[in-house]
Amino acid sequence: MRLHRLDITAFGPFGGAQTVDFDELSAAGLFLLHGPTGAGKTSVLDAVCYALYGSVPGARQSGQGMTLRSDHAAPGVRTEVRLELTVAGRRLEITRQPPWERPKKRGTGTTVDKAQTWLREYDAAAGTWKDLSRSHQEIGEEITRLLGMSREQFCQVVLLPQGDFARFLRADAEARGKLLGRLFDTRRFAEVEKRLAERRRATEAQVRDGDAALLADAHRMQQAADGSLELPELTPGEPGLATAVLTAAAVARSTAREELTAARLRLAAAESARADAEHRLARERERDRLQRRFAEARQRAERLAERAGAHREAQARMERARKAEAVAPALELREAAGLEHQRAAAAEAGARAVLPGTCADAGAAGLAAAARRAAEELGGLESARRAERRLAELVAERAVLDRQERADEDALHEAEAWLAGWEAVRAGLQTRIDTAQEAATRAEQLGVQREPARQRLAAARRRDRLAAEADGARSRALASAEEAVEARTRWLDLKEQRLSGIAAELAANLADGEPCAVCGATDHPAPARKVDGHVDREAEERALAAYQRAEEQRARDERQLGAVREELAAAAAEAGDAPTARLAEQAEELERAYAGARAAASGLHAAQEELRRAEAERDERIAAQQQAAVRAASRVVHRERLDREQAVLEEELATARGAAGSVAERVAQLERRVADLTDAAEAARAAEDAAQRLKDADARLADAAYRAGFDTPQEAADALLDDAAHRALQRRLDAWQTEEAAVRAVLAEADTAAAAGQPPADLAAAERAAADADRRVREAASARDAAERRCAELDRLSARAAASARRLAPLREEYDRVARLAALAAGTSAENEHRMRLESYVLAARLEQVAAAATARLQRMSSGRYTLVHSDGRTGRGRSGLGLHVVDAWTGRERDTATLSGGETFFASLALALGLADVVTDEAGGVRLDTLFIDEGFGSLDDQTLDEVLDVLDSLRERDRSVGIVSHVADLRRRVHAQLEVVKGRSGSVLRQRGAG
Repeated sequence: MRLHRLDITAFGPFGGAQTVDFDELSAAGLFLLHGPTGAGKTSVLDAVCYALYGSVPGARQSGQGMTLRSDHAAPGVRTEVRLELTVAGRRLEITRQPPWERPKKRGTGTTVDKAQTWLREYDAAAGTWKDLSRSHQEIGEEITRLLGMSREQFCQVVLLPQGDFARFLRADAEARGKLLGRLFDTRRFAEVEKRLAERRRATEAQVRDGDAALLADAHRMQQAADGSLELPELTPGEPGLATAVLTAAAVARSTAREELTAARLRLAAAESARADAEHRLARERERDRLQRRFAEARQRAERLAERAGAHREAQARMERARKAEAVAPALELREAAGLEHQRAAAAEAGARAVLPGTCADAGAAGLAAAARRAAEELGGLESARRAERRLAELVAERAVLDRQERADEDALHEAEAWLAGWEAVRAGLQTRIDTAQEAATRAEQLGVQREPARQRLAAARRRDRLAAEADGARSRALASAEEAVEARTRWLDLKEQRLSGIAAELAANLADGEPCAVCGATDHPAPARKVDGHVDREAEERALAAYQRAEEQRARDERQLGAVREELAAAAAEAGDAPTARLAEQAEELERAYAGARAAASGLHAAQEELRRAEAERDERIAAQQQAAVRAASRVVHRERLDREQAVLEEELATARGAAGSVAERVAQLERRVADLTDAAEAARAAEDAAQRLKDADARLADAAYRAGFDTPQEAADALLDDAAHRALQRRLDAWQTEEAAVRAVLAEADTAAAAGQPPADLAAAERAAADADRRVREAASARDAAERRCAELDRLSARAAASARRLAPLREEYDRVARLAALAAGTSAENEHRMRLESYVLAARLEQVAAAATARLQRMSSGRYTLVHSDGRTGRGRSGLGLHVVDAWTGRERDTATLSGGETFFASLALALGLADVVTDEAGGVRLDTLFIDEGFGSLDDQTLDEVLDVLDSLRERDRSVGIVSHVADLRRRVHAQLEVVKGRSGSVLRQRGAG
C-alpha cells in the first residue's frame, strides 16, 4: 500500500483546504511530520484512517460525524477528506464527507446533510478516473478486502503508536493477550474455549439432573415400600449411584411380591367365611319375614271384622246412586231451563226500563213497529248530517287561513329583523375564518419543531436514566471485581496449602510392595500423615470453580457497564448539556403552543361552514318574504268564497235540527230510540220462549223420577253422587275386597303357617356375624390392593430408574470427555503442564514470530547487544505462554523487559512495532506496506542511539518504502530533510512541505 495524495477540507484543526503530496515526501524515503503540541500532527494520520475506514483511531473515535468538522471552518464550507493511494496494484481515490449541519438555502435555521462517500479507480489505459461505488458499506468492504486488515490492525501496523508498544513491553500476560487477540483475531479460539466450557457445564447439569431424578425415584420407591427399603447415603454425581439404586429396587420388588402372595391367601380365607355368614343371615331373615307376615295377616283380619258394618252401608249408598244416575239428564235439563228463564226475564225488565211511558206495556209486536217508525225518521236526516259536517270543515278552513296569516306575519317580521343584522354577522364570521387560517399556519410551523424537541427530551431522559444505571453498574462491577480477587486469593491459598500437604495425599495411596509414584521405592517406612485442615483436590476444585464463577460475573458486569456507558455517551451527544427539566419545559411550552394553534385552527372549517349556511339562510329568508306576500293575496279570495258557502249551510241546518242543539244531536237521539225499541222487542220474544221451555222440562223430570223408583224429583237429586264422591266410595269398596282376599291368601300359605309355629328368629346375632365377616374381607382386600399397588409402583419406578440409568451411561461418558477437553483448553488440566489456554497457545506462537521479527532490527539498533525472546514460563501464579524477555549479550543473562532504560525501551518497542507490522502483514495475505508512520518517542534517545535508530528506519526504504516520523524533537529537523510542518494559528492550522523532491 502506497499513499500518493491527501486533501483535507474543514477537518480537525484545519479550517481551510490543505494538501499533502506523499509522492514528493516519499522520494526521500524518510520524512518528518512535525509541529507544536496541539497543532494537528495526529489529525493528518486521523484523516488517512478516516478516508480508508470512515472512522478515526481507537481513543479518538468519539470525534465522529459532525464533531470531525473544524471549528475554524466557514459556515458554507463542507468537511471533506480525499485520499489517493495504490493498493494491490490498483490506484484508487476515496472521498468521504461526514454528516454536516448547514444553513438552510431557504428560510432560517439549519438542516443536516447525510454522510457521503465516493470510490474511484484510475484507468491507466484511458487516462481517466472511473466511478466504482457510492455505498458506505460496499466501499468499506472493498478497502478491507484489498488491505486485508481491520481498522485496528491498520492503526497498529501502519500508524505505529510507540507509547502502546512501550506499555506492551512492560505489560503482564493478560494485557499482551488482549492486544495480540485484537490484532490476530483469535476470538475463534476463545470461542472454542467458551463453547467447551458451556458444553461441560451443560453436560454436567444433565448428569446431575439425571442423578437427581434417579435419586428421586429411589426415594419414591422407599416411600412405596413403606420404609422397608434401606438406601445408602448417595449424592448426585457418584459413579456407583445407578447400581446401588437398581440393587435396592430389586430387593424391594421381591419383598413386595411375597407380601402380595400372603395378602391374597388371607383374602380368600376371609371371603369363604363371609359366604357362610351370609347364608346363615339369609335363613334367619327369611324365617323372620314369614313370622312377621303371619302376624300382620292376623291383625289385618281383625281390623276387617271391626269395619264390616260400615262396608255394608257403603254398598247400599252405591246402589241408590246407580238408580239416581237415570234421572240425572232430566235434572240437568230442568236446571238449565230455569237458569235460561231467569236470564230472559231480567233482560226484558232491563230493556223496558229505558223506554218512554207510552211504550212500557206494549208487546213484542208493538215495540217492533215503534222501532220501524223511528228508523224512517232517522233516514230523512242524512243530507242534513252531510251539510253539518261541511259547515265544520268550513270553520276549520277559516281557522287554518287565520293561522297561516299570523305565521306569515311572524315570518316577515323575523326575516326583516334577521336581514337587518346580516352585515355584522358576515363580518364576524369572516374575522373568525381569517384568525383560524393564521392559527393553521402557526400550527404547521410549530409541528415541524415538535419532533426534534421530543427526540432531544427523550435523549435527555435516557441520559439521566443511563447515568443512574451507570453508577449502579459501576458499583456492581467494582463489587464483582473485589469478589473475583477474593475468590482467586482463596483458591490460590487452598492450592498452596494442598501443595504443602501433597506428600500426605500421595502417601494415602501407598501400598506395601508397590512402588512409590514419586521415588519408585517399594518400602514405605514413614509415610506422611494428613494433618487437621488438610486441603484435598475437591476443596481446591470447588475454590477454583467459585473463582471462575466470580470471574465470569466480573466480566458480565464490566460488559454491562461498557454497554451502559456507550448508551449514555450516545444519549448525551443527542441531548447536549441542557438539563432535562429545561428541555421538558421547552417541549411542554412548544406542545402547549402547538395545541393552542391546532385548537384555534380547528375552527376554520366550522367557521367556513357557518358562513356558507348564513349566506344560504339569507337567500332563503328573502325568498320567504316574497312567498308570504303571494300567499296573503290568495287568502283574501279564498276567505270570501268560504263566507258565502257558510251562510247557505247555516240556513239549511236551522230547519233540520229542530229543538236539538245540532243535527248530529238529533240523529243521536233517534239512533238511541231505534236501538232501545229493537232491544226491548227482542228481549220480550226471548222471555216468552224461555217460559215455555221451563214448563216442558218440569214435566219430563217428574216422569223420570217416578220410573227410577223415587217418590219426588228431590229424592233423586239427593241420591246422586258427584264424580269425586263416586270415585272415593268405589275406592273404599275395592280396597275392602282387595284386603280381604290378600288376608285369606296369606293365612292359607303353608310355609308361612309352618314358620309361625317355630321359635322367633335371632336376626341381630346373624347380622353381627355377617358384618364381622364382611369387615374382615374388606380389610384383607384393602391389604391385597395395597400390596398390588406397591408392586405396581415399585415395578414402574424400577423400570423408570433402569431407563434413566441406561440414558445416563453415555451422557456420563460424554461429560468426562468434554470436561477433559474443556480443562485442557482452559489450561486448568493437569495434562496441560504450562497451564496455557488454547487462545494463549495460539497467541504465544504469534508472539514468538513477532519476537523473532523484532530481534532482527533490535540487534541492529543496539549494536548486537539485545535480543527479544519469547518465554513459555509462568510468572507468579498466572498462566504461561505470553512471556517476553530480553537477552543482554554483554552479560549473557536473560532479564525482564521492564528493566530496560527509557532509550532502550524506545528502540525495543520500535523494533517490536516493526516486527509486529511484518507479522500482521504476512497474516493479512502479504499486502506490501510502502508507507509507514512512527508516532513520537524519539525525545528519550541520545545522539548515538538516535543515529542507530535512524539507520534502521532508513533501511526500511528498501524496495521503495517510505517512513514518516511524527515528532516535535528539534534535532530530527536537522537530520531529516523531507518535512511536513503543521503550523498553528488563530484561524486554524495549515500544512507546509519543505526539503522534499
